[in-house]
Amino acid sequence: MQQTQQTQWAPPAAGIAGLGVVGAAMAIASVTVVTDAPGRIVAGIAAVSLIVFAGVTWRARPKLAITPDGLALRGWFRTQVLRPSDIKVIRITEFRRYARTVRLLEVETVGGGLVLLSRWDLGTDPLRVLDALTAAGYAGRKRR
Repeated sequence: MQQTQQTQWAPPAAGIAGLGVVGAAMAIASVTVVTDAPGRIVAGIAAVSLIVFAGVTWRARPKLAITPDGLALRGWFRTQVLRPSDIKVIRITEFRRYARTVRLLEVETVGGGLVLLSRWDLGTDPLRVLDALTAAGYAGRKRR
């Protein structure tokens, strides 16, 4: 039995919903529990920020997808489609931060653009995404 390769990656739906729920709970708490005006303002700004972040993150799903037209990179406001000829290199950048290893998927375009995607953006380990992109013919070769 052949296993089909994943072709799109997005932040986890449960994580986004969790952000929205926490934002709503903070909004309710800022109105009902917090008694001082500055605290109410700060809690309200944090609540609205979480709700807005959850909304735009949901709108940007899937963040990365392999489509017939090319590699689709979806942002908060627009979707950019990169053909294989538009991609200079796709690689993993790995560094240590707070005693743990953080990996980012880098997509560098011929025009000098750079897109960085984290585990949150992809919903999985960036190494798995790089393997899928390599199997699809997008990664593994460098262009000048």
